[in-house]
Amino acid sequence: MISPASNFRIYLASQPVDFRKGLDGLAACVANNFQLDPYSGAIYVFRSRRADRLKILVWDGSGLVLIIKRLQGKQFTCPKPQTGPVTLTKVQFDALFDGIDWTKVVASPSRKPVFL
Repeated sequence: MISPASNFRIYLASQPVDFRKGLDGLAACVANNFQLDPYSGAIYVFRSRRADRLKILVWDGSGLVLIIKRLQGKQFTCPKPQTGPVTLTKVQFDALFDGIDWTKVVASPSRKPVFL
């Protein structure tokens, strides 16, 4: 399980990408299609046409990291196609990565303890 820090920006491509693309091809996709910096440390998530696989691209400070996940027997929930990426929260990303419908996940509001 990947568990990014809560301050990371997470972007999900709404359109499927050619899964033959590697690090450089996906970085070019981020720069050209999203007008974002693939070396910013944000997490970029791409899906296959069949929606059974994800590729995750992130710059860790010393190099690009590519993570691939394939679900067995089901598909990832995909957003409706749009021109730019969809921004995900950490909770939504965790649900997506686990194969859960991330569109129905809502983070519970954080509470501060009350001292008497």
